[in-house]
Amino acid sequence: MLPKLPIANWIDALVDWMTATFEGLFDGISNGVGFFVEGIVSGLGFIPSILLIIIMSLLAWKICDWKIGLFALLGLFLIDNLGYWEEMLETVALVLTSVLISIVIGIPMGIWASQSERVRKVVTPILDLMQTMPAFVYLLPAIFFFSIGVVPGVIASVIFAMPPTIRLTILGIKQVPADLIEATEAFGSTTKQKLLKVQLPLAMPTIMAGINQSIMLALSMVVIASMVGAPGLGTEVYRAVTQIKTGVGFEAGLAIVVIAILLDRITQNIGKKKQGGTV
Repeated sequence: MLPKLPIANWIDALVDWMTATFEGLFDGISNGVGFFVEGIVSGLGFIPSILLIIIMSLLAWKICDWKIGLFALLGLFLIDNLGYWEEMLETVALVLTSVLISIVIGIPMGIWASQSERVRKVVTPILDLMQTMPAFVYLLPAIFFFSIGVVPGVIASVIFAMPPTIRLTILGIKQVPADLIEATEAFGSTTKQKLLKVQLPLAMPTIMAGINQSIMLALSMVVIASMVGAPGLGTEVYRAVTQIKTGVGFEAGLAIVVIAILLDRITQNIGKKKQGGTV
């Protein structure tokens, strides 16, 4: 019988080496992410809750329709009434930070993979691993590299939420009709012109769908992220589970549902408007 492969030992050794070698880089990332999240919370918290509710409701009405605007008004007022306003702001900051990082890394990676078959063959199995690995596993290296708090929660959310952005960016660009690509090449367009003026505009609805999925996945990580000290509504749900407080857990879960529906509908309608603008 073959001896067991020491995969766990290899991973532990790799984590220890990375922790010792890139300590300064990890400290810089931790400080930067923490500052960004705190800035969003402070900025949103500076606005009175009733005023922010009105602004968000009007924004939802403008982007979607009056039904979503009314839902935003009632849903956000309910969150404020239940006493989860501060936790809601922390959750939104966590999700926005995670999604922004996913976009900044994921869209260029998707563009690169769409232009290179070799890169796509390397990226695809990595994305498969990221999407199938249990989310709890991501918390372990995040804790080692960034201690506990909001930063490991953001990093775990980024790893969990980034694959849809990359995959749908690749898909959107690859689905651009070949005859349009041939026409741009016939007119002497460079690769950069073809990408920026033809492929990306036509792929934008699909890319927005990927961003929408990344937002939903990042939001689904808030409870798991609370296990490593990330603040927000997930902390309330986790505390309710550990203390067997069904009512409190339902209230916090209801607040998460309201935020999820609003973010989903808003990003979906932005994607539809992008599609309408490219037709």
